Amino acid sequence: MKLYIAQATCSLAAQTIANEIGLTPELVHFDVFGKSSSDGSSFADVNPLLYVPALVMDDAEQGVLTETVIVTSYLADKHPEFNLIPARGTWARVRMDSLLTFVATEIAQKHIPLMRKLMTPEGIEFHTNKLLTAYGTLEDMLADGREYLTGDTFTVLDAYVWATLWNERSGVNIDHLKNFAAFIARVEARPSVQKALKDEAEIVAVHKAKLAA
Repeated sequence: MKLYIAQATCSLAAQTIANEIGLTPELVHFDVFGKSSSDGSSFADVNPLLYVPALVMDDAEQGVLTETVIVTSYLADKHPEFNLIPARGTWARVRMDSLLTFVATEIAQKHIPLMRKLMTPEGIEFHTNKLLTAYGTLEDMLADGREYLTGDTFTVLDAYVWATLWNERSGVNIDHLKNFAAFIARVEARPSVQKALKDEAEIVAVHKAKLAA
């Protein structure tokens, strides 16, 4: 497998889940601004929409998987022994899918226009309030002392929330959310997360060196 990633994006969730399972997909860095890939390939041929993650399957007939929710869920479903996602057809899975969609629509997509400075003052206020509400929901989920968002087991949901923690870049202050801050600290202490950050930094450095050569 080949996994296309971009620096400081939700592709970190896909890396983290792969690490939890012990998979070693070939990582390819896509420079979002320069539009080049670390292996010299055309990312537009992989995903014409030009966003990550994109998981190129070994079986050519399977093609390419995109969308963070789909990529992470697929990997977790293929390796149920790691308990990273509930089994399909269960209520727990329906709840998980609902929460993953919530993160995609109410967190990830609300950060992006703020980070790209595309908003009017009214838009900034709207998106900021939506994000504060969304993060407040996660804060409330953690209020009972659980370690992770759906209990005491790390899941694809936790990886996705961590990988979309772009509040500093979007200017949304969530310092008041103490349960959430403790949760993020637990996530960032996981070896799978530390490895994702290390591997990303290394391939970004290699890509930059090639471009500078």
